[in-house]
Parts: sequence; structure tokens; C-alpha cells
Amino acid sequence: MNALDKINTCKLLLYSLCGVAYMLYSDLISLSWILEYYAEGTEERRSYFVSMSFRGGYFFAIIFVLMKINLQKITTSRFFKRMWINALICTCSFAICFFILKLLTPQKIHFGHILPLQFFVICVLSTLIGHIFLLYSVQRKTEQELERLKIENLQSRCNALANQINPHFFFNSLNGLTSLIRKNNNEKTLEYVNKLSDVFRYILQSDKKGLVALEEELDFVQSFRYTMEVRFANKLQFDIHVADVQYRLPVLSILPLIDNVVVHNMIDSDHKMTVAIRLNEKKELVVSNPIYPKLMPAETNGTGLKNLKSRFLLLMNREIRIVNDGKMFYVYLPLGLKTEN
Repeated sequence: MNALDKINTCKLLLYSLCGVAYMLYSDLISLSWILEYYAEGTEERRSYFVSMSFRGGYFFAIIFVLMKINLQKITTSRFFKRMWINALICTCSFAICFFILKLLTPQKIHFGHILPLQFFVICVLSTLIGHIFLLYSVQRKTEQELERLKIENLQSRCNALANQINPHFFFNSLNGLTSLIRKNNNEKTLEYVNKLSDVFRYILQSDKKGLVALEEELDFVQSFRYTMEVRFANKLQFDIHVADVQYRLPVLSILPLIDNVVVHNMIDSDHKMTVAIRLNEKKELVVSNPIYPKLMPAETNGTGLKNLKSRFLLLMNREIRIVNDGKMFYVYLPLGLKTEN
């Protein structure tokens, strides 16, 4: 980003006007003395005001041009090289100004050392302003590049985490399809395939998404629940009560929780499982289920919940809460509003 992009022409004109006021400060504070020194109507008074007006306009133009050159044209990071360029411009400008003043004031109004000093100050200030804005522009570019790399790294990590879900789920889904085919239930098999295709489509597109609307995630659960209910012969049911869907959360947040229920619990005629999904008063999505521990605990390393925690921290900078009271297992997923940045 060029430093000039941050300062428009109107601001440059305003800064140039402030520079003129600073350059002519000594003339302005001594104006009352000048009025007394040069009698009214004399050629000396007229020449003085002509010269001051000319210097004001000349300084305004030089300051404006120098600021534009320093912010837009001079790209060197070497301070003294910039200084020499500005010194050359100011020296030429001083010579032109001095020559014109000699023509405008034949009475030879004496400026002493004030005129070269004013051009020296303009040179130094222009150099400092240009150098400072160059450093600022480089810093901003560096910050933006770091932010871009951070976002890309974040997306890459989230994609890797989401992709860990896919192979395990695909394997179980195909097992369910095999079971239906063996039962020769064509109608149910066809419905299962349709629902499964919706689930696969959502999962395969998840690597292009970070946060999704809660409504979209719940639509996925509705398709997924059918495949699970078929797989467990209606011994696994879902109780979903979410009226307000104006929220968002990381994609595939609910899938690992449902998968966790299946992995760690007995689900049979004596242990019918109901997975409840609802919103609480804190606007958290609560996924809960009764605990029916298996006789032989599943050999898992807790990747599903660790994965989920990591994605919520990366994408929302919030932590999920897990509560296990021995009878019920609760997972509280913090939600973000759709309008949040």
C-alpha cells in the first residue's frame, strides 16, 4: 500500500497550508511593527506585502509538490539519499524564488537569512515526513502479509482438522449401506443412499468452509440422523429443539459429538439412545445424551473432542464446555451471531 493512499489531496492541501503558516510565522508576528516602520502608501510597504504574498503562495506550492514527491515518487529507504533529492529541489526553488522577489521588489526589501533558512526547514521537514511515511507503509505491508499468512495457516489447520473426520465416517456409512442391501429392502436402501449423498456432499464441501450457519449445520444433522436411525434400527433417536437459528459455528461441529455417542455407549433394545440438541439461555448449542458405557471401553485417543476444541479456538476464539455427571454427557458449543466479523 502506497503511503499516499492514506492521505488524499485535500489533506495534503491542508498540511501545505499549515506549513505556510509555520514558514511565515515570523512575518505574521512582526506585522504590526512593519506597519509602523513603513508609512502607509509608500512603495516599501507595498513591496513588502507583495513579497510576503508571493512567498506564501510559493511556499504553499513547493510544500505541496515536495510532499507529493516524497510520498509518491521517492521510494528509497536511504534517508540521506532522500535528503539530497529534497535539497536539490529546494536549492533550485530558492534560486527561482530569490530571482522573482528581486523583480517584484526593486526597492530591495532585505530578508537577511530568513529566506534560505525557510527553504532549509522545508527541505528537512519534507525529508522527515517522506521517510516516516515510507517506514509506516513498509510496516503496514509487513503486518498485512503476516495477517494473510496467519489466515492461510488458520484455514489450512482447520481444513486438516475437518478432514480427520471424513475417513472414519465414510467407513461406518458404507457398513450401514451393506447391511440394508443384505436385507434386500430396496425402498429403504434408496432413501438411505439419497440421505447419504446429502451427507457426503456436505462433508466434502466442508474444506471450503470455516464457519457455517447453524441452520445449515442442523439441516446436515437431519440428513445424518436418518442414516444413524437406519443403522441402529431406531434404537438411536434424535430430539432437536432449536427455534432460533440466527447463529453460526464451525462446520461439522455436531458430527464428532454424535460419533462420540456411538463409540462410547451401548445402543440396543435395553439401552435406547436419545441425542438431544437444544439452545440454552446462554445461547449455547447443547448436545446431550445418557451414558450407557460399553462393557469393553472403546480404544480411542479422544481425537474427536480435541479436534472440536481446536477448531472452536481457532475460528471463534472460544472454548467448548464438557460436563459429565455420570448419568448424562453434555457438550456446550458457543455460538456466534451471523453478523459478527
